[in-house]
Amino acid sequence: MEKKSKLLTIGQFASLHGINKKTLMWYDEIGLFHPAAIHPENGYRYYSYYQSSILETILMLRELNVSIDEIRAFMENRSAASLEQLLCEKMEDLDHEMAHLKAIRKTMSYHRQNMRTLLTMDLSEISMIEKKERCLVTVEINRDTPFDKQVEMIIDETKKYQLRRLHDASYGTMIAAKSLYRGDFEDYSKLFIEIPFPIKKEGLHIQPSGKYVRAFYQESDGNAAFCYQRIFEYMEVHGLAALGFSYEIIINENVIDRTEDAIVQIEIPVTPSIFETEQK
Repeated sequence: MEKKSKLLTIGQFASLHGINKKTLMWYDEIGLFHPAAIHPENGYRYYSYYQSSILETILMLRELNVSIDEIRAFMENRSAASLEQLLCEKMEDLDHEMAHLKAIRKTMSYHRQNMRTLLTMDLSEISMIEKKERCLVTVEINRDTPFDKQVEMIIDETKKYQLRRLHDASYGTMIAAKSLYRGDFEDYSKLFIEIPFPIKKEGLHIQPSGKYVRAFYQESDGNAAFCYQRIFEYMEVHGLAALGFSYEIIINENVIDRTEDAIVQIEIPVTPSIFETEQK
């Protein structure tokens, strides 16, 4: 700009900063940001190019959700120290919000993948998949733990990780492989919760990476047992042994009203059986 000392009209100054001139008029009225000059006859507001940095600071703070009162207090005591402190506080708030948005995106991705699975799945199919290691929060249950108590336990556990709502996390149930080998397909021993952001706390359950057998069944009496029987037939044919735990989740709870319409996904980590290993 050739003459930075030249005054700009309110329209020019607003356009320079990509805002509406009514915003400048409002800032003037509330005593937050005044024009460099006002025409004595027609009352037109004029601004100096050198006011740009001040206005940009105000606009930046507004984008950080700093209140008008906070900005006004800063403007009345403008200094490097006060701006540094204010920015430090708001950047910390922004970091928390960004972490929350990333968690929401991960949860959305999880639900989208479930919907894609629903659209392409074959309930009769059993498949092998590869999974990465993940950390899960778990709570102990048994066959006598009432459902409402299980819900309370999940809520209490998620609160520890400052989740805003229950469905910010994915959750399911676990059955120990030793129970499955006994034919006890309802011996749920844990609820698991996958927190949608990195966590480093003691006592987490590590779901191992590696190969998993995956199958599905529709919730109703006898379907779970029948599905597990088919899984074990599949593992026997392919020389596989179950490890650790079976992980169950309902993948369509967002789109159903009745429990009997639930589609349950089973994933079990597997390894070549001892017999097969000895043969090799």
